[in-house]
Amino acid sequence: MTYIPESLRQSVTGRAQEKCEYCLLNEQYSIYSHEIDHIIPEKHRGETIESNLCYACLECNRNKGSDFASFDPETGKVALLYNPRQDQWSEHFELEGARILPLTAIGRVTEFVLKFNDPKRLLNRQRLLKLKRYP
Repeated sequence: MTYIPESLRQSVTGRAQEKCEYCLLNEQYSIYSHEIDHIIPEKHRGETIESNLCYACLECNRNKGSDFASFDPETGKVALLYNPRQDQWSEHFELEGARILPLTAIGRVTEFVLKFNDPKRLLNRQRLLKLKRYP
């Protein structure tokens, strides 16, 4: 993995306001520190530049791994994962209580690959919603 200079890390973190750019979880309410993610992984020639980096919680980043696309369950066609630098969250997802609902092919593949609605993640978001700390 490529070294990411501290100034670039701070820029990515600040831009994200310390929230996961995929599931919107604030780092303050996560057990583990959030991480810098290559949106297009280095494995697929993604560069270590600000426009290809985002801030991701451990769960989203580990589930995403080096993926950048998957098969849409509705159409069977390949769809790219959500890209925080190019896509608007509200166009691809909506919150229904603690559940993140996909609205598009991008939303469906991202929700599936990143496991947004895993039972443990839902419980955590429900708890945070009650405390008015999510999103």
